Amino acid sequence: MYKGSLVALITPMTQDGSLDEDAFARFVDWQIREGTKGIIPVGTTGESPTLSHHEHKRVVEIAVSVADGRVPVMAGAGSNSTAEAIDLTRHAKQAGADSALVVTPYYNKPTQEGLYRHYMAIADAVDLPIFIYNIPGRSVVDMSVETMAKLARHPNIIGVKDATANLTRPLHTSAACGPDFIQLSGEDHTALAFLAAGGHGCISVTANIAPRLCSQMHAAWQSGHLADAMAIQTRLVALHDAMFCETSPGPVKYAASLLGFTADHCRLPMAPVADTTKQRVRAAMVSAGILN
Repeated sequence: MYKGSLVALITPMTQDGSLDEDAFARFVDWQIREGTKGIIPVGTTGESPTLSHHEHKRVVEIAVSVADGRVPVMAGAGSNSTAEAIDLTRHAKQAGADSALVVTPYYNKPTQEGLYRHYMAIADAVDLPIFIYNIPGRSVVDMSVETMAKLARHPNIIGVKDATANLTRPLHTSAACGPDFIQLSGEDHTALAFLAAGGHGCISVTANIAPRLCSQMHAAWQSGHLADAMAIQTRLVALHDAMFCETSPGPVKYAASLLGFTADHCRLPMAPVADTTKQRVRAAMVSAGILN
């Protein structure tokens, strides 16, 4: 159910910063029609830290409604407050999401025991499949393989979004958690290498603007056409670079605006991207063949 190219969705907004529900609905539908195999609303790329709880829940509801069972919806439901994460996960289940993506608590810097208790509390409270989101670069803490293996014994904890960019990690995770534990890369540049190390797919930022290419790359890999997969990977490198030449989601939101899906507005404290970034993003899109 969870493999191939999945997308960490942007949250479209108008120039005044309000949620653009119509644009988001069109964007989700386009993603699915372009071949994306799963959608992830209100993660970091969706600016979840700046959304109100009402907005957060509304975005999940729209995603579930538009997806309409065509692809799985993995709703962002993380927080550095366990009680808040439980509330968001409960809402994800009520809204009809297929699973929840729960980030390791940021700022608090919990110990491995704290991480274990945090996820167990959520998994015990809500009967919904949960993916651990391990992203040390943003949350500061890194969940160990040993802690993940303990959590994987819970029937509701079924996988991980691994944004460590450590390509030995999926090997050790497979050995510790078993082959049925779903491993999804959270790092576009290493998506193919992650698959080669035992991963199942990638939750991509670049797929926001190149969903067909990202999906085709994974399909080529899955069918054994490795040269084709590597050729697409090469074609996407400059685009991956451009998406992270400033803090995400600034560049990808600007890129989506060039495709006509949203204004390029991000909420503070995200600043508008620099003119040099705009030039780099546009050039990379033209080079990849997704913008004339």
